[in-house]
Amino acid sequence: MNFIITFIHIILAIIITVHVLLYKEDVKSSISWISLVFLSPFVGAILYIFFGINRVKRKALRLKQYIVDNDNLLQTNSNNKHHIYSNLLIKYKQFIHFGYKVYPQRYTFGNKITPLQNGTEAYPEMLKHILNSQNEVLILSYIFDYDLETKKFLDAFKILINRGIKIKILVDGIGTLKFFRSSIEKQLSKINGLEYGVFLPPHIPILLPFVNLRNHRKIMIIDGKIAFLGGMNLSKKNILINDINHGIIDITFKIEGPVIDQIFRVFKHDWEFTKHSKCNFVYEKNNNNIKICKQDIPARVISDGPDSQFDKIELIVHGALNMAKRKITIVTPYFLPESNILVALKMAAMKGINVELIVPERSDYKFLDYASEANFLSLLLSGVKIYRTIRPFDHSKIFIVDDEWVFIGSANWDVRSFKLHFETNIELFSHDLAKILNDIISKKKRKAKLVTTHEVQHISCLKRIRNNAYRLLTPYG
Repeated sequence: MNFIITFIHIILAIIITVHVLLYKEDVKSSISWISLVFLSPFVGAILYIFFGINRVKRKALRLKQYIVDNDNLLQTNSNNKHHIYSNLLIKYKQFIHFGYKVYPQRYTFGNKITPLQNGTEAYPEMLKHILNSQNEVLILSYIFDYDLETKKFLDAFKILINRGIKIKILVDGIGTLKFFRSSIEKQLSKINGLEYGVFLPPHIPILLPFVNLRNHRKIMIIDGKIAFLGGMNLSKKNILINDINHGIIDITFKIEGPVIDQIFRVFKHDWEFTKHSKCNFVYEKNNNNIKICKQDIPARVISDGPDSQFDKIELIVHGALNMAKRKITIVTPYFLPESNILVALKMAAMKGINVELIVPERSDYKFLDYASEANFLSLLLSGVKIYRTIRPFDHSKIFIVDDEWVFIGSANWDVRSFKLHFETNIELFSHDLAKILNDIISKKKRKAKLVTTHEVQHISCLKRIRNNAYRLLTPYG
């Protein structure tokens, strides 16, 4: 009997090893999984089956259509294209070519991008444009709570449905999962004429492999003319900006211009994947009158997920860190990148670049704060400045290089966003927007605590053990 069990274990381990060698590119991850499978009979195999395999075979991947044109990386609806491109520094021109190799989607011109802080600014602006919609509203949100604030959106949807406006709402199966109170899905189902979908809905018991593979995007498109994109969810927590225990500080961006077409493609792919079929959108019939804005920001969308060939957002981040000459500014709610990003940050600081990292003193997950602290000492010794913002929890996501290149969207600086979640960011060039964002960041820093090398070096041994133990929970992917 023991021989049979051993034989089955060896065969199973060999099969999984072959799978690892074929589909895992990361050496550390491969070694870890193979060791676990051989050294932990059956348990290791079960863990790999649940956590190690990316099951997301997205139909939307086959629908993606990239415009590949090696002679023209800058898609334009403006006569200013050549003027703007010629004025870019050579490092930016090189970075554009690098970014195009990572993700072959061209920059668009004629865009206007306006930051909106917290739900107090963002929600009234969203509702105004929703209520003024003439044909179609598209919303994708990782978290869409049902509360007194989001009820305003539901009431607006009912008004639009009565006017014949098409509405499609896509929510994430885990982000909106509620065990003890009414979920938004139940409320959406009550609105006749409204279409909604749930991205990878979990079954009971919850399928563990899908806990990580979430649609973390936040997108809103009204009539193809106005879009909102960033890291802000739909919840009353985003208006409780003075509530230390329950409030959330955040930022999203109102977008006008041709880049909305790229944002729409992301929504369309996710919607059709969720619905398992191609769908008709009003936007596709009325997208010939794209508004060209005088602000004329060159911008493009970077869409990424675990179904991708490689980690596009992480590569763009890494390339941007290497491009920097003077200043790097990062605002993120969670900071748990892998060693390649940490090394790039430390090398930048050691070269004399002003590297600033702004993270919450306490996020909504204490164990993530502990894990982040494990990386602080090496960063500080290299010259990185770390600021910790006080409560309420700051969920903002901003990345600026040399006060000109800006990266905004839904991705956090952690392995889940870089490898295991579906994310959407926008990269752009704009001194003016960078200045506005730097002013916002300066206000955050004035209220934040500057982390010192002395305090980190004097953390107790038990706390260091705790921090490093939690860091081990960082998923491999």
